[in-house]
Amino acid sequence: MHLRVLILVLALLTPLSGARIKLYLEGGGDLLVSEYAVEGDRVRYYSVERSAWEVIPLQLVNLERTQREQERTDAVRQVRRKQDQALRAAERRARTELHRVPLEDGVYYLKGNEIVPVQQAELIENNSKTATLLRVLSPLPTAVKMTLEVEGPTSALVAADSRPMFYVRLEKISRLEILRLKAKSKRREVQVIQRIPESKEVIETHEAVEIFRQQLAPHVYKVWSVEPLPSGDYAVIEYTSGEADLRVWDFSVGAAPG
Repeated sequence: MHLRVLILVLALLTPLSGARIKLYLEGGGDLLVSEYAVEGDRVRYYSVERSAWEVIPLQLVNLERTQREQERTDAVRQVRRKQDQALRAAERRARTELHRVPLEDGVYYLKGNEIVPVQQAELIENNSKTATLLRVLSPLPTAVKMTLEVEGPTSALVAADSRPMFYVRLEKISRLEILRLKAKSKRREVQVIQRIPESKEVIETHEAVEIFRQQLAPHVYKVWSVEPLPSGDYAVIEYTSGEADLRVWDFSVGAAPG
């Protein structure tokens, strides 16, 4: 019976584990405690170092600084707690979204609650005749320039909103971007590529849109623009910088250009 009473008393006296507080002293320094209480002209605290309850005169404790630092620490913990909650909520949403993405490789447009496959565009290489002529006339090596284009004055897929959201599931993903396409008669320019013969360097020029990228799983991403997109033609692209291995899924925003 006495043993049970002793265990109960110890359980009531033992502070909750985990929290650590610095009890600042007037003369400098501090005591690491798990909790403390002001009792008249004394401060009773549980020492983390000695795992025991101890007492110190109140006049030796800088109570104002202790409380101020504790409030700051509590505020930081509260922010971290909210961040952790937001992260867990985002992870739950990501798992839910992942189930919506088809298992087949491709790019998919989120149209309301509907998942719409985006057709991969066929790229057309348009070599610069001017660059070819310069290479013939000049004994010095010049850059080889070509443009990568897609057929048609506009895309068959027209996004219903100015910040369209896309899911991308690809076995190989190096880099994802959203580009604005440049209208050129019956085609649209995606990218200009220059190859430097001397260094074999590949220079890629395109108009990229600032986007958010969220990885939902290995090989699965969600991408969308940071700002609303003006009316025009765009494309989700996957490529490796310097390799000229572009893959393109084009779409339009707003009314098709006339």
